Amino acid sequence: MPMQLVLYSKPGCHLCEGLQEKLAQLLQPAFELEIRDITSRPDWFQSYQYEVPVLCLLEQSESGTVEKTLPRLSPRASLTQVAQLLQKYSSQSERK
Repeated sequence: MPMQLVLYSKPGCHLCEGLQEKLAQLLQPAFELEIRDITSRPDWFQSYQYEVPVLCLLEQSESGTVEKTLPRLSPRASLTQVAQLLQKYSSQSERK
């Protein structure tokens, strides 16, 4: 099963758009991406208004699905660096 990612974003955020474009270019590791607009829910806005883009990995646990926030990437991160980050967390999540 592919890795499941959530990108917390907001309209007009060039950093969010840049990360989303890089994620769209990646072929490996395989993942499903859900984009969440923080302006659509007060709790998301409260949590992430000063932090977007925030990339999270969804992991299954005994108590259900858990969101794990991945380390923040530099806006200048290359496609290779984005792929390396996802590969690292993909392999950690597979071992569980």
